Amino acid sequence: MKYLSFRQGLSGVLFWSIISAAFIGPGTVTTCGLAGATYGTSLLWALVFSIGATMVLQEAAARLTIATGQNLGEIISLRLGARGRGVNRALAVGVVLGCAAYEAGNILGAVAGIRLLLDLPGWVLTILISTAAYFFLSIQSVSVLSRVLGVVVFGMGAAFIWVGTSALEPERWGEVVWHSLVPSFPAGAAVLITGLVGTTVVPYNLFLASGIGKGQSVAEMRQGIILAVLIGGIISVCILLGGTLVQGTFSYQNAAEVLSVRLGTYGRSLYAIGLLGAGFTSVVTAPFAAALTTRSLLGFDQAQSRRVWQGVLLMGFFFGLLDTRPIPIIIAAQAANGLLLPFITWQIIRATSDARILPLHRNTRLQKFLLGLIFLVTALLGASSLLSAFKSLL
Repeated sequence: MKYLSFRQGLSGVLFWSIISAAFIGPGTVTTCGLAGATYGTSLLWALVFSIGATMVLQEAAARLTIATGQNLGEIISLRLGARGRGVNRALAVGVVLGCAAYEAGNILGAVAGIRLLLDLPGWVLTILISTAAYFFLSIQSVSVLSRVLGVVVFGMGAAFIWVGTSALEPERWGEVVWHSLVPSFPAGAAVLITGLVGTTVVPYNLFLASGIGKGQSVAEMRQGIILAVLIGGIISVCILLGGTLVQGTFSYQNAAEVLSVRLGTYGRSLYAIGLLGAGFTSVVTAPFAAALTTRSLLGFDQAQSRRVWQGVLLMGFFFGLLDTRPIPIIIAAQAANGLLLPFITWQIIRATSDARILPLHRNTRLQKFLLGLIFLVTALLGASSLLSAFKSLL
């Protein structure tokens, strides 16, 4: 196995940190914080599973692209033949719909982070954040954008890790380890368990990994993904641990107040910085992932992809100005993601086990087992997501 130098390893982590930036957004802060406030450390195991599943799926998607030179969308078309084009269109619509639906929440989360520190009008902050995101998205170099977001992720991570590690007394760390390894299902926790997994393992991240993996070796990719996702996972765990301090209804304001009492005045500032970082990185990565996904699935050129990310950002900006979230679109996105994730996981399993598509770097027995387990869990989550969307519509 090829081992990388410290400098190469750090560069790889910064490059792949765009994956962490994509799944750690205001939704993750809310879900993990609510899980900690409601159930303490009992649901840590769901996060640990999610982190492992993300590593396995991201590695498989990127390995396909590196070994074949084709992106995930092209491989799906190759496997499905004449049906592939129609399937790719449906996948593209589902992913772009999901990115657009959650973009408003990303912008509002970043605005909430700033407003914990500065009393400024929300519409002013929405304009500033959207303009900054537009500037970063206009950068043509994937490598430069990935590394810039990686630096923001490290800053966000430092804030949340400080909060999380300060939240528990040393004698409770045994409890943390136990709940990280042993599944438990408290009454009424099914929705939050689904949310913890769903907010980490997301369909568009697989196209993101496939789209940015070209040009790297398998060894570089594996080390970069493992470390980047691990860092993202640690941040998510620390957000949950910080949430255990919150009593009563969880909200950003309530969490910040509790932390300011527990940790002093800097506790509020750390939480605000972390929330701002989570929101802003997701404001950038959601449109970016939508553009890469349409390029992968539909063969869009650079001009067409640019219009995709502009449209996603514009929708988020519009609903951000209204200070609301497009609930019907979010419900539709939940239903779409419920179908997308197990389907894409199954396509990855088949492709990475097919000697015609992947002569080298096919799945080992362990990889087959892990991917199969993830498929079963994502299928159950997909069914749960569809049921949740149906109930919301009713």
